Amino acid sequence: MKSKKGPRVSQYAYPGLDRLIHERARLSLLTSLARYPRGLRFGDLKSLCALTDGNLSRHLQVLQEAGLVQIVRSFGRSRPQTTCRLTRNGYKRYAEYLSELEQVVRDAAGAVRERRDALASAKE
Repeated sequence: MKSKKGPRVSQYAYPGLDRLIHERARLSLLTSLARYPRGLRFGDLKSLCALTDGNLSRHLQVLQEAGLVQIVRSFGRSRPQTTCRLTRNGYKRYAEYLSELEQVVRDAAGAVRERRDALASAKE
């Protein structure tokens, strides 16, 4: 969106694209956990996000240290069980990130539409 003076300052800076969340694996993890508010077992999360045990563990550790996920270890069926869930802060930051990402998509779609319309007008 341009004003008569030109583009808005920092219009495309997108400060809400949180680097912690923006990494593909962590975005997958947070999206999975947002869909399942009661949490997911480690194995289910691993399958949903197509991650190895090591990658999943490392990304969960990063998210836990940032306070975005809670990891609960218990014992069930004679085996250790690890369940992961979003914290309130994690859900809040994830929702804020999505709002910013939606703005990126709106801006990009607008730019594509404007370019397409300009090209169509030029052909006429």
